[in-house]
Amino acid sequence: MNKRSHHEERILDSFQNETLVIHADDAVTNDRTVAPAIYYSATFRAHNATEFADMAKTPHHPQYYTRYGNPVHERVEKVMAELEGTETALVTGSGMGAISTTLLALVSAGDHVIAQTRHYMSTAKIMDEMLPRFGVEVTLVEQADVTAFAEAIRPNTKLIMLETPANPTLVVTDIAAVAEMARSRGIIVVVDNTFASPINQRPHDLGADVIVHSATKYLGGHHDLTAGVICTSEALAERIWHTHISIGAVLSPMDAWLLLRGLRTLPIRMERINANALALAEFLEAQPQVERVYYPGLASHPQHELAKRQMRGFGAVIAFAIKGGYEETERFVSALKLPPNAVSLGGVDSLVVHTAAMWGGVMTEEQMRTAGIPTNFVRYSVGLEHIEDLKADLLQALQVV
Repeated sequence: MNKRSHHEERILDSFQNETLVIHADDAVTNDRTVAPAIYYSATFRAHNATEFADMAKTPHHPQYYTRYGNPVHERVEKVMAELEGTETALVTGSGMGAISTTLLALVSAGDHVIAQTRHYMSTAKIMDEMLPRFGVEVTLVEQADVTAFAEAIRPNTKLIMLETPANPTLVVTDIAAVAEMARSRGIIVVVDNTFASPINQRPHDLGADVIVHSATKYLGGHHDLTAGVICTSEALAERIWHTHISIGAVLSPMDAWLLLRGLRTLPIRMERINANALALAEFLEAQPQVERVYYPGLASHPQHELAKRQMRGFGAVIAFAIKGGYEETERFVSALKLPPNAVSLGGVDSLVVHTAAMWGGVMTEEQMRTAGIPTNFVRYSVGLEHIEDLKADLLQALQVV
């Protein structure tokens, strides 16, 4: 695993995010290129048998075998560790690769996990179906209630899984409060920070042990890659890495390069996305055809004060309910002209989904009720388009409801 030198620590700690995303990996490169190279090699040569033996024994070596690591992975991991304020990071082939690898590395049969009632649908499936199959007990709690986490703790509780804001309902979890109660009991706290990004929220600063991302979203930022990132300590990263090389959720060198390129503009993109989304949420709240708007940046959000304490911006995703039911919501989504009706979020262009239609293909009706997803729910990911164009498009689509 890569560690900073003391000299490097002093320099990097003085940088703001806009500088970190461009220069955090400067010390990693060993060539003279300004733009990073793409290392399309599955395997790397050793100069002699002694060097080969050292490479084979070094966890997460960036130039041994690409399933173990790659020079482009190393650069992305350096930038992400600095953005999240952790000792190191690992990249995976997808966000779910990051989440599943982390969970399978850190819990065993007989352990107990606490998770939220509201998670991304694939995370929810892991909690409901996969972990119990492997003998891991899971308790789901209402994440808005900190006492629910404390009451769910058992002697064999090993891990608490958080996601805040939660997908797609944007419920906020008090990371610091949960982390404090977990720390004294030796429980690992994992936070899915995908919906916030490290620009808007740094869970490690609030006491979290592991931060995971679907880098497909904000971090890549252009809807052209799938990737995951795990940010944590050296010790936990080594445990997770050994599971990672067995599971094999490997990030391709090309996707790693695209991710690194996306990270270079992350702070600037997030500044515009945050501003657009807040303005659009306020606009939607004033429309008579909209039953309710869910966005942590709104004063009407039940956890707005908590969101202000632990977030520096509120992200791209707005959830809102259209007056009427499934058919009215379907007509509204179909009438929008700017955002494609497509999954994912956090890119340069806006995207929209009728949430019940999206999640209904993966989750049962009972799971959807538990996750708090009504039939008239819309998830809108705001991009970089001009705010007045986005408002005009929403206004014309609302006329069909």
